[in-house]
Amino acid sequence: MSKKEEQVEQAEMSNPENTQQEEQTEQSADAPQQEESVEESPADTIAKLELQLKESNDKYLRLYSDFENFRRRTSKERLDLLQSAGADIIRELLPVLDDFDRAANSNKDAKDIEAVIEGFGLIQNKLFNILSNKGLKPMNTEVGADFDTDKHEAITNIPAPSPELSGKVVDIVEKGFLHNEKVIRFAKVVVGQ
Repeated sequence: MSKKEEQVEQAEMSNPENTQQEEQTEQSADAPQQEESVEESPADTIAKLELQLKESNDKYLRLYSDFENFRRRTSKERLDLLQSAGADIIRELLPVLDDFDRAANSNKDAKDIEAVIEGFGLIQNKLFNILSNKGLKPMNTEVGADFDTDKHEAITNIPAPSPELSGKVVDIVEKGFLHNEKVIRFAKVVVGQ
């Protein structure tokens, strides 16, 4: 090694801050180049944003069309259900209709009124059993019961035959019915005043 090289080496050893400063200067000179490569130009940013907007619009349109398809499908299913909802009960009532046809045909020449009454009683029981299996239940309304607007429909008011029947059911014109514990027909009653 020459004397000059030894002197430079000693100077560097004696003043380590200078070497650190030189290294930092070299690094800082490289840093703007790295930052510039990380920073994007406005045109690149706009292009990325436009791409994101296009992707978002595409997702929105797909979601909207999926929802519209779902809405149409459920609307069609609901319409089909409403159109075919009564088919099962009608299918079960057809034998009762057949029984009425047979009864009407056999009653043309009937001489025994007791047999006719018994036949119609059997048909009525069959019909009631089918309907009760579907959730139909007659309302328990009795003469002398309090008039209840949640169960009864007053078709007329008459003077009460006795003072204790005032505001109570005097006569039942039509029975009321419940379907699965919900009133489907109010009992038509006459109320005493």
